[in-house]
Amino acid sequence: MKPNEQTSIKPFISLILSTKIPKLALTLGLVGSLITTLVGLSIPLLTRELVDGFSVESLSVWLIVLIGVVFILQAVTDGFSMYLLAYVGQKIVAALREKMWFKLLRLPVNYFDKRTSGESVSRVVNDTGIVKDLISQHFPNFISGIITIIGAIIILFIMDWKMTLLMFLSVPLTAVILIPLGRKMAKISRGLQDETAAFTGRVQQTLSEIRLMKASNAEVVEEEKGVTGINKLFGFGLREARIFAMIGPLIYLVIMVVIVIIIGYGGVRVAEGTMTTGSLVAFLLYLFQIIFPITSFTMFFTQLQKAKGATERIIDILEIPLEEGQEGITMDITNQPLYVRDLTFGYSSDEPVINDVSFDVSPGEMVAFAGPSGGGKTTMFAIIERFYEPLSGEIIVGETPISKLSMASWRSQIGYVSQDSPMMAGTIRENLCYGLDKKEEISDDRLWEVAKMAYADQFIKEFPEQLETEVGERGVKLSGGQRQRIAIARAFLRDPKILMMDEATASLDSQSEAIVQEALTRLMEGRTTFVIAHRLSTIVHADKIIFIEKGKITGVGTHQELVSTHDLYREFAKQQLT
Repeated sequence: MKPNEQTSIKPFISLILSTKIPKLALTLGLVGSLITTLVGLSIPLLTRELVDGFSVESLSVWLIVLIGVVFILQAVTDGFSMYLLAYVGQKIVAALREKMWFKLLRLPVNYFDKRTSGESVSRVVNDTGIVKDLISQHFPNFISGIITIIGAIIILFIMDWKMTLLMFLSVPLTAVILIPLGRKMAKISRGLQDETAAFTGRVQQTLSEIRLMKASNAEVVEEEKGVTGINKLFGFGLREARIFAMIGPLIYLVIMVVIVIIIGYGGVRVAEGTMTTGSLVAFLLYLFQIIFPITSFTMFFTQLQKAKGATERIIDILEIPLEEGQEGITMDITNQPLYVRDLTFGYSSDEPVINDVSFDVSPGEMVAFAGPSGGGKTTMFAIIERFYEPLSGEIIVGETPISKLSMASWRSQIGYVSQDSPMMAGTIRENLCYGLDKKEEISDDRLWEVAKMAYADQFIKEFPEQLETEVGERGVKLSGGQRQRIAIARAFLRDPKILMMDEATASLDSQSEAIVQEALTRLMEGRTTFVIAHRLSTIVHADKIIFIEKGKITGVGTHQELVSTHDLYREFAKQQLT
């Protein structure tokens, strides 16, 4: 956001208009507000007639009934109007949250590398919540208030233009108070929203790694971090409260001064006989009809300043380019060779992690990446999965660069089994079917079939709820071996053409490892497979081993070929296999 746009309302209005406002509900709501206002504006005039002609003998029953009907009509139309305008606000914010959610799901991985997930959550929930409060609560009051004020002022000018001009003395005083305080509120609001996002991120990170925190006796450290964040939010809250504490009493003071002046001047006019008592009462009632909206305007404009700050953060996210590959061709890659050509990649352009890497993979081949930690093995996986785009070079499947395939087409044909086998909170069934088309009904028979292929059916049947068993956040209710076998069953269900495994048995005990290894061997049959090798014993039978050091390939061949030709690989083999 450019500096000169910080106080501009244009980005906020453009953002709201982009959400497809429900025009019919808005129109009916505004019409309802107009009717409410017109009906409400008749009440002081009716009261004037009642007061000026007041005596027990001349009391008009019909006038009292008419005032009662007017009150009921005003209440009904006001409720109808407020609901419709609130509906419009809720609809706009729902559309806004939808846009942000869709955008976040399609942003490139490097966006999330730079930000905590809690920060993004705060943008979707807290920042849009500020906009929601403005549109669904303050905006309806603002609209009806504007109509009321315009109507009341017109009638007041007709009734007594001198007293109306006297009332307008309060306008410049109110503006002098509100404008500088509103600017200050915008600045505080931006800081508060940023700090809220940062605090949400810290809380979410700590709670998601609660076991690490407790195992590390880090309660005191996290307490201090939390208290620091809470105190910062407390500080912003106090600064915001100070502004509200100034706005409220000052506006109240201006209003009371105006009321006293009007009553004093009106009393003199009544005493002189140039104004009736009923007219003075009506004038005061109209004055109150103006005052009440003005007090709600102060809340509207302070909330508007906050919403403008939130809008900046929302627009920042919506303007980030989508992950490349949302559009592209759909292609079946069954039995297609894979060619990596002159691939270079770095998380920053001046520090390449992969440097000029090239290799070929035949259909059905098992290719293992080996080498020292930090050499680029995991980064190669991330590039093949298209989490990152290379700085130069390309990956070709058959005769087509994978950059020309749609992301959905490419990733739907890749199965990934990692060391930690991440799972979503939910049931075993939901985790097996995760990412598959909801319209595609997957039978229990098919789920049990893939569970059996992954040697997962036995332990699933031992649970009372079986496929409906809740796994807990990140699958904490399951053992590592159980999570791995569900991940393998999920891969069987996807029937991938390319299988990627980040040493899926590295963290398992020997009994679980044997079961999982057998399931993996079954899964690898007939598929092009990439493996990251942490232990050479798991890749001695690989068709091709690619040895990577500091982002460069220093050896390619079978286990026996590398033992005889590659010094560092030979040293690894001697340490691990003898």
